[in-house]
Amino acid sequence: MTPELPGLATESERARALHAAVHGLRETDPMSSASVAFLPWQRNTLLAALAIAVVCAVLAPRWTLVVLVAACTLGYTAVMVDRVLIFARGMPRDAILHVDDERARALPADRLPPYTILVPAYGEPEVVGDLIAALNGLDYPHDRLQALLLLEEDDTPTIEAAHAAGIGSAGSEHITIVLVPAADPRTKPKACNYGLHAATGDIVTIYDAEDIPDPLQLRRVVAAFEELPRSVVCVQAKLAFHNARQNLLTAWFTMDYGLWFGFLLPGLMRSSAPIPLGGTSNHFRRNVLTAIGAWDPYNVTEDADLGVRIAARGYSTAVIDSTTLEEANPDPINWIRQRSRWYKGYLQSWLVHARRPVELWRKIGPVAFLRFTLFLAGTPIIACLNLLFWFVTLAWIFGQPRIIEEVFPAAVYFPALLALVLGNAMTVYMNLIACRENGRPDLLVACLLSPAYWLLMAIAATKGCWQLIRNPSYWEKTFHGLGTSTEAAE
Repeated sequence: MTPELPGLATESERARALHAAVHGLRETDPMSSASVAFLPWQRNTLLAALAIAVVCAVLAPRWTLVVLVAACTLGYTAVMVDRVLIFARGMPRDAILHVDDERARALPADRLPPYTILVPAYGEPEVVGDLIAALNGLDYPHDRLQALLLLEEDDTPTIEAAHAAGIGSAGSEHITIVLVPAADPRTKPKACNYGLHAATGDIVTIYDAEDIPDPLQLRRVVAAFEELPRSVVCVQAKLAFHNARQNLLTAWFTMDYGLWFGFLLPGLMRSSAPIPLGGTSNHFRRNVLTAIGAWDPYNVTEDADLGVRIAARGYSTAVIDSTTLEEANPDPINWIRQRSRWYKGYLQSWLVHARRPVELWRKIGPVAFLRFTLFLAGTPIIACLNLLFWFVTLAWIFGQPRIIEEVFPAAVYFPALLALVLGNAMTVYMNLIACRENGRPDLLVACLLSPAYWLLMAIAATKGCWQLIRNPSYWEKTFHGLGTSTEAAE
């Protein structure tokens, strides 16, 4: 049974908490909820655009293709140029917050606020033991720390593994199992919303079940919040992987995260643009998190959505130099399942926040609005377009069909060629710089072979776009416990 916790002590409180976890955001602010994937005007606009494209293709096929290729090239170029500008903004080391060990440890106990850790887990009995060890390894007074392990009530193997790991025993009294009632949607944000009703901390964070956070991370975040303005309501820690050397895929994934959390998110922070949060190790002021509706249970990248919602409400996010180690997916199929969900969620989040484009433009400004569009919508769409343009390139190399020559006049061909050569070269270059600055020379080969990684991204993006139409709120489970090696944090 669910333990006696504030807000979840009685059956009526649990029922209210479940209703709020599932329906809270869409009842209080339906325009911010992804429970409906496409509003009528969005669906009708898309269908009208497709109809116009089909009519134009019938009446003037060549020029229709020329215009479409030109539009794709323009969008591709815009995304790449913006990505390089964000990377450049994230290059200075003051783009990320630093709280050294001495300063973190020096915080007296009376300055440490109550802290709640939410750990949603489903079907992960194999990592529960390591999770307990990681939570017990945090340098934070246990009498000010509340860790809630959020387990689905019908997930018997994980519940049994949690009890066997000694939750609630000596040294782990601050860790409590919360049984989340089985109800659709079966998503991580729904579980977090439910657990939030039992939270007592002034600051709330999320860890995934396989995470190994920096032991001083909570103290560093407290110190950061003390010096940051009150408008900063979220601090995002960096994510990295402990099994980077397991195979080429885990090396690519580590390279990818090193660029993302080490440079792109800090660059977005410095440009005052919405930050698509990572799925873990984001630390919130609980009162603001609750006030803005917490997580959207129908959004499969609830973290990215929440990052945009924070910016739209006039708040901001900071990135801190504290690392949480995770397990990189070593299996390509499992990796595609996870990445396709991320791509689907990015488009889902963009569709939600683009429902009121003029209002969002006014709230965050034109530059941030454009960056939000290029980042959330551009990232998966460009990944899909890669498949198309690679096919066109190979077709031209091996057969030089006349149709390709006709749809690539000089005004389109040369910009497309620059986008192909310079865009790909800059992406490899940014990865190389990130690996150097992150102290990961062992990832050099992965950086040079990264075009093959982009193929996996393209497949995942295409799958995610298809799922957005067919099953937008379906949470495709990522399996953990497949890692075979552990590395020290770099």
